[in-house]
Amino acid sequence: MRAGVLIRAGVAGRLCGLSRPAVTLRWIRSSSGPPENPARDQSAAAPLRCFRLPGRSLLHIRGPDTCAYLQGIITNDMNLLQEEEERRALYAHMLNVQGRTLYDIIIYSVREPSGDPVEVLLECDGSVLDSVTRHLKVYKIRRRVTVTPRSDLALWALLPRDAGSARDGSQPRPTAAGRPLVLVPDPRTDLMGWRMITGSSENPAELLTDCENRETEEYQQHRYTIGLPEGVADLPPGDALPLESNLVFMNGISFSKGCYIGQELTARTHHTGVVRKRLLPLSLSAAGDALQPGGALDSTAAGKPAGKLRAGLGRQGLGLVRLAHANDTLTLKSSSSTPVTARASIPDWWPKDATK
Repeated sequence: MRAGVLIRAGVAGRLCGLSRPAVTLRWIRSSSGPPENPARDQSAAAPLRCFRLPGRSLLHIRGPDTCAYLQGIITNDMNLLQEEEERRALYAHMLNVQGRTLYDIIIYSVREPSGDPVEVLLECDGSVLDSVTRHLKVYKIRRRVTVTPRSDLALWALLPRDAGSARDGSQPRPTAAGRPLVLVPDPRTDLMGWRMITGSSENPAELLTDCENRETEEYQQHRYTIGLPEGVADLPPGDALPLESNLVFMNGISFSKGCYIGQELTARTHHTGVVRKRLLPLSLSAAGDALQPGGALDSTAAGKPAGKLRAGLGRQGLGLVRLAHANDTLTLKSSSSTPVTARASIPDWWPKDATK
């Protein structure tokens, strides 16, 4: 049974400017199994590691043109939030006119289950919040929407306690003390657990059963270990290409939705079927945070350039690597010019034919 979705309708109503007398819970389940009782024994809840993500920010977009407005400026299909009842989050990129990634985003629907998605919360890298806001407003002409930063909200990542474990059919359990505003499966991969939005002063340990607060650095290392990019350090604006950044594998693009900004190059590359470089997880012989982002990766076997380092933390990192050299031992230089070795790997969660 697929993981469910929890939305606190009372708070969602306040975002709409509506008045609701009570906070209610709505559990959205797929039709592949029977509905589950959220009030059952809370000891069955999966143990979770909870990470606050202060480097990610939220924008509130509302108005009758919300869906059509975003449809023309993101890579994914906003209609999925209408057509698939259990879907409440959508991963996507915003591209420039040359088809390169500007910003990676997650869109959360805060509508009523039976209504149109006339308002959403948009997650982005907090360091470029102003740039994302300006980008959105450039394309807002004659659209009946408003775009508002929501600094009063906090974003959390919830991961299974066992590192490397995938999200299963269980659902994080709220306590009797309170409810998160939004609690949804991460749309990118099961290995990323759940996304949760709360008020900025709320503590997830008081909202969820068996939830342990952990340091954000552990979350970053988890992402690098499984090879999942997030934010402008991993996806440099105007430099990263969406298909090389594995947008397809992260459920972040629709090739049937029609036109959007940057669509032409992306669609052409997809239909030729040729992607020679991909963003891959790296195991490093020295701490990655001491290495220069953008440093050249060279193949020791071929004696040729093999790619570039994007980012690193501890002994884990991400690199844009030519697939022809993905199995080679790679080298790069540290800030002290000391050679550092790196080994790339193909993530297990990718499709089996991903590198063909």
